[in-house]
Amino acid sequence: MITLCGFAISNYYNVVKMALLEKGAPFTEELVMTGSKDEAVLACSPLAKVPFIRTPQGGMCESHAILEYIEAAQPAPALLPADPFGAAKVREMVNYIDLHLELVARELYPQAFFGGTVSDATRERVRKSLEKNIAGFKRLAKFSPYIVGDTFTMADCVAFNNLPLVGMASRVVYGEDLLAAAGIDYKPYLKLVGERPSAQKVVADRKVATTKNL
Repeated sequence: MITLCGFAISNYYNVVKMALLEKGAPFTEELVMTGSKDEAVLACSPLAKVPFIRTPQGGMCESHAILEYIEAAQPAPALLPADPFGAAKVREMVNYIDLHLELVARELYPQAFFGGTVSDATRERVRKSLEKNIAGFKRLAKFSPYIVGDTFTMADCVAFNNLPLVGMASRVVYGEDLLAAAGIDYKPYLKLVGERPSAQKVVADRKVATTKNL
């Protein structure tokens, strides 16, 4: 059985958790915070980042690798299309959202969510990058009704847990949701995905963890 390690406020943790729930795969959860010095943690995640998983074969870190492992270990229900091009387009979206949207917006999180501030130079640089990258995302995203087409995939696990953070962070720091400002009406999409049991479980557990400040 898989043990998912991390904490329920982490969007990357919730991406993996949502995929496991969609698969109906048996798994347990272990609370692990970032920056642990525990050798048992470092053996699985050398940079002490979350999420990571423990499996009967050993530990594994990096959310993309974990998603691929889950898909290979339990192919049904599929979170990747069967045809190579379709599967690659899902992976393309997963990488695009993580690298060009969430990772860029993450520089705003200290001010958006944690009571800190970011410098004017950072604000300007991040806004320029986000506006460019969001324009690219608008070309890739289908919302028909899912992020890359008519089928729910692992890209939707990523989009559901990351797009709200990009929107909220930009709204707090810049006074406008840069996704919406670019003409991306993603709220109906979030509502659609949010009706899935996996999404409801992730959201409910995140709320509990937020209340407990975990």
